[in-house]
Amino acid sequence: MWAIEEHRRVDKQVSGTVPVEILKRYEKWKDIVRLSGPQGLRAIKGFHDEALAGEWKGCRSSRLGLQWRVIYQIVADRVLIQVIQVTAHDYRRP
Repeated sequence: MWAIEEHRRVDKQVSGTVPVEILKRYEKWKDIVRLSGPQGLRAIKGFHDEALAGEWKGCRSSRLGLQWRVIYQIVADRVLIQVIQVTAHDYRRP
């Protein structure tokens, strides 16, 4: 079982501007991660889970829709997923 830790700004990001269907997909993403971890995400093609490069090296991204992404890190030694950002495909560092 994996634990999910959300950055404090994620709550603000999802509460105001994120469409309801994206919120539902994000909740489904979290359910999959809790049960199966990153391997479960890679098994579902719709999430297009991928490693990021450049400033985001060490992080991963999953699609929540055509425009929306969840950016996260894997902390394997603690079986932990850290959600850094839910964004409308804007990969600039906060």
